[in-house]
Amino acid sequence: MNKYEAMIIFPESLKEEVLDASLDKVVAEIEKSGGTVEAKTRLGRRSFARPMDKQTGGQYMVVTFRLEGEKITALQGRFKLNEEIFRAQIVRAPEVAAPAAT
Repeated sequence: MNKYEAMIIFPESLKEEVLDASLDKVVAEIEKSGGTVEAKTRLGRRSFARPMDKQTGGQYMVVTFRLEGEKITALQGRFKLNEEIFRAQIVRAPEVAAPAAT
């Protein structure tokens, strides 16, 4: 299994309780694909450099997870179908090497 990081942008207008439910849906999609979630990090509200689709900002989240490489394309497709997600980008996370024992 490879390690990935998903940067997910939710619309700025989502309320806190709806945002929590949306993040739970993202985690459920990853687990349904056979992955395991390692970490969820909220980065908060951020403004965009320029308006996109009449939006001026969004609520950013980073989800770190492990998943088989051939399942990433299908997961990205499901994220695009989710109307609560404004944008999603998945990148392969670098593996952190353990320090050598001296």
